Amino acid sequence: MSTELLIALIVVAVIVIALLALTVGKKARAEKHERGRVEAGEHREEARIRSARADSREAEAEERAARAKREQAQAEEHAQAAKQERRVAEERLARADDIDPDR
Repeated sequence: MSTELLIALIVVAVIVIALLALTVGKKARAEKHERGRVEAGEHREEARIRSARADSREAEAEERAARAKREQAQAEEHAQAAKQERRVAEERLARADDIDPDR
């Protein structure tokens, strides 16, 4: 085998190895990108679920706050009605004391 043929074979072998390395590298990068896409999709799905759960909890909290506000307003109305009743009762008692001949 001549030296020139041996050099040509070595050059061809180096080129083939380089092409194989490039192909394997491209494939590895493509697989890494795909894994990244899948993982990103999983994170997005989890974020969507958590966001929906947060929206639900937020709506529930707002509903409870509105209910508490209504109950507070009713309690204040009852307190005002009780004050009015007490005032009327005290006025009646005072009037009764005023007109009672035994007092």
